[in-house]
Amino acid sequence: MAPGLLLPPPPPRPPSAGMATLNQMHRQGRPAPPPRKAGPTLGRPQIKGVVLKNLIRKPKKPNSANRRCVRVRLSTGREVIAFVPGEGHNLQEHHMVLVQGGRTQDLPGVKLTVVRGKFDCAHVQAKK
Repeated sequence: MAPGLLLPPPPPRPPSAGMATLNQMHRQGRPAPPPRKAGPTLGRPQIKGVVLKNLIRKPKKPNSANRRCVRVRLSTGREVIAFVPGEGHNLQEHHMVLVQGGRTQDLPGVKLTVVRGKFDCAHVQAKK
């Protein structure tokens, strides 16, 4: 080999599935914890929104019913679907509602619930 001749660096090895050595762990430091994901209400207990549309959703098997839901634009600008609990409701487009976390187990993608008796959403009517 001639003096002063530079060789190309060796090709990178694929990462092994083994553990890191103590030296590697010391050089790299502690791994950063993954960032926490904000829930559907963005870390708030309740959040205000405007009803965009009334929806009827069908639950997953083995349940069968027509679940009343509403599409809501939250005060943060996000649009979500919220479940309306109880029998019957008076919600229409442009009504103000308060929604809280709490998913409906048999409705996929519905992670919020409308709070009855607040803003434009009336209380559940007592049965006669």
